[in-house]
Amino acid sequence: MALFQSILTLLALAVLLLQASRHLKIPYPAMLAMAGLAVAALPWAPDISIDPHLMLALFIAPAILDAAFDFPLSAIRRYWPPLLALAIVAVLLTTAAVAWAGVLVGGLPISAAIVLGAIVSPPDAAAATAMLNHSDLPRSTATVLKGESLLNDAVALFIFGVALRVGASGAEVHQVLPQLALAIPGGLVLGILAGRLAAYVLPFLSGTLGGILFQFIVTFSTWMLAERLGMSAILALVAAAMTVAQRSGGQSAADRVHSNAVWGVVVFVLNVLAFLFVGLEARAIVRDLAAQELVHAIRFSLLILAIVIVVRVAWVMLYNRIIQRIYHHFGLGPAPSIKQGIVTSWCGMRGMVTLAAALALPASFPHRGLVVLSAFTVVLGTLVLQGLTLAPLVRLLGFSRDLRWEEDMLQVRRSLASAGLLAIADRYDGMAQALRLELERELQGEPIAAHPREDMDSLRIDIIRTQRETLNRLRRETQLDEAIYRALEQELDLREVAAERQSSFELADS
Repeated sequence: MALFQSILTLLALAVLLLQASRHLKIPYPAMLAMAGLAVAALPWAPDISIDPHLMLALFIAPAILDAAFDFPLSAIRRYWPPLLALAIVAVLLTTAAVAWAGVLVGGLPISAAIVLGAIVSPPDAAAATAMLNHSDLPRSTATVLKGESLLNDAVALFIFGVALRVGASGAEVHQVLPQLALAIPGGLVLGILAGRLAAYVLPFLSGTLGGILFQFIVTFSTWMLAERLGMSAILALVAAAMTVAQRSGGQSAADRVHSNAVWGVVVFVLNVLAFLFVGLEARAIVRDLAAQELVHAIRFSLLILAIVIVVRVAWVMLYNRIIQRIYHHFGLGPAPSIKQGIVTSWCGMRGMVTLAAALALPASFPHRGLVVLSAFTVVLGTLVLQGLTLAPLVRLLGFSRDLRWEEDMLQVRRSLASAGLLAIADRYDGMAQALRLELERELQGEPIAAHPREDMDSLRIDIIRTQRETLNRLRRETQLDEAIYRALEQELDLREVAAERQSSFELADS
């Protein structure tokens, strides 16, 4: 009952803090971190024990799937140099620097120090979502940061798994290399197969709650099967999500609307619970430490926080200067600006992946308390120091307004309006004339003003489906920004659901 009370308290605080974060333009994870710490300090807050294997599957799998679904493979191909620099090189540098400090200052075994480095190395773009979607921030910067948040989780957790396995078994790294060599391609193949299976089955479950339940079954089953086979579970989920996203045309509009709502709530609630659980863990650790040990742990944790911030800033700015010289030398056009480099270097907030990985450490892990406390300090410190200063930094740098998003969106809207007009070109009745006026307004760049009429719904649905086919064709044949595609797909879905006048799912097909 005490655990349930703590969860309800934090969920209630999360509701209030989410509203405050919207008005104050503060990333909500920064407030959740402080709320989790506050709830953990309550005298009736319980001590909890969670299966370490459950932590990774429960907290990371849904977040990874949700992020990967909205990130296109084309963006990885287009922005591979900065993604390589941030998702791989930055993670390796941070892990190495933290491991060095862990051995020399913290007195950790080398495997435990590498585990700590892998835990705190991946930034979480969800912590800066509000600013990544800022109208003055270049779309390329936002896309790279979101892609980094997805891919660096895979790299960091791969290192985490290797170091944990080596430390637990006492084997040398070269002894597990053959198995590790199959982990990455095996995970990708498993994920693609799981994604194709899901894309094939979901249309048969259209309009039922079973469709959403099946998504959860595929997500957790893919994760657990990958772990059981020694494959990269996180890469398997990334591949599965991207595969399903490319084949999402088989889902109905109502299915997508309900699915997006459910997954959004689930990921948010898991974020809330992650901060609660790690806060409770930190409280137990602090309570069990002697005064001298606590002082040492706090100093070491603050040192790790400083290393994490400094390494990212130094590497990103160095990369920014190198890439500018390369662009200039080969005449590749405008290179990423110094201002973009500054924002990117400061977007280093850690989040749920760091928390879940820390909680996933087994109870017998050497110096587990010090590692968990350091991880929580890094998450709390980066969310407060960087998260609360990110918005003022963007305003201070004064980015020129990026109009490309609006121009691209308007161009695609006009293409969809033209497709809709073509669909009713041979009809001249009153319903077609009314819908033609709506589409002509949208063709001129004016917001569509739909007037719901039951006798027009059937024709309106036909137009929407023609527009959806056009949108999918533009996605296949052009380099359509995935964010634009998802935004317009959601608009069409909401219009179609409204026209169908269907607002609920059935438990089963009737």
